[in-house]
Amino acid sequence: MSPTQTTLVQVLPLAKDLDENKVTPGVLGFIVFALIGAAVWMLMKSMNKHMKRVDFEEQPADEQPAAEEASAKTAGDDDAPAEAAASAPPKRKG
Repeated sequence: MSPTQTTLVQVLPLAKDLDENKVTPGVLGFIVFALIGAAVWMLMKSMNKHMKRVDFEEQPADEQPAAEEASAKTAGDDDAPAEAAASAPPKRKG
């Protein structure tokens, strides 16, 4: 008889003593929960590392109206809309 079978023969009679109406997550539930927790921890650690690499500086607010005034001055020309669109800073998506 293998050790696994011996253990099952000894443990199964003890299982009958347990309340059959009581439901618990057991060891499998703990393992799944622990794996999810470890995965979240690793994702947060990776995100933190990637966020530290980001180097973003927003343009000061006083420079943005100056760009709009420059495009408004050239609006009288026929080619001005294309030039204004080419010289305007790119718009952020978000």
